[in-house]
Formats: sequence, C-alpha cells, structure tokens
Amino acid sequence: MDALKKGFSMAKEGVVAAAEKTKAGVEEAAAKTKEGVMYVGTKTKEGVVTGVNTVAHKTTEQANLVGETAVAGANQVSEKTVEGLETVVTSAGLVKQGELSKTEGTEEQPADAGQ
Repeated sequence: MDALKKGFSMAKEGVVAAAEKTKAGVEEAAAKTKEGVMYVGTKTKEGVVTGVNTVAHKTTEQANLVGETAVAGANQVSEKTVEGLETVVTSAGLVKQGELSKTEGTEEQPADAGQ
C-alpha cells in the first residue's frame, strides 16, 4: 500500500509540476500574443496614417493642377475674347488699328463710357 501511496504522490507532484509549467507556458504565450497584436496594431496604424497622408498629398497636387488648368483656360478665353473684340471694333471702323496698340494694357476708360 505504501508503494501505491508513494506512486500516487509522485504522480500528483508530476501533475502539479506539469500544471505549473503549462500555466507558465500559457502566460508566456499570452504575453507574446499581446506583444504581437500590439505590434500589428502599431504597424497598421502607421500604414493608415501614411496612406491618408499620401492620399491627402495626391489630392492637393491634383487640386493644384486643376486650378492651374482652369486659370490657364480662363486666361486663354479672355485673351481670345479681347482679340475678337479688337477685330470687331477695327472691322466696324469704331477704332483704328493704330489706336488699339496705344491703349492696350492700360485701364483707362474712353471718355464716353457709360453714356
């Protein structure tokens, strides 16, 4: 009977030791899992921030391009409009061709403007 008690006691000690090792292993695994999850979360956050910054930068670039194109287009339209008006005015004989070049680029209004 003593042999059985001694055997069960040894088995019990083995189970306790195994349980302690299992507990320590699980705690270590949990700590490593937490560390891994935190690392992935940090990298994901960095990636999202980088992505957002890249999109914002590209959007700004595109907005600037669209704005520059719109200004260039408006300048071309106004230039062609002025050229067309000069042609109409000289064709109608209201102003001589030489007189247009004198007033070109000035902001003076003709004396009868608004009448």
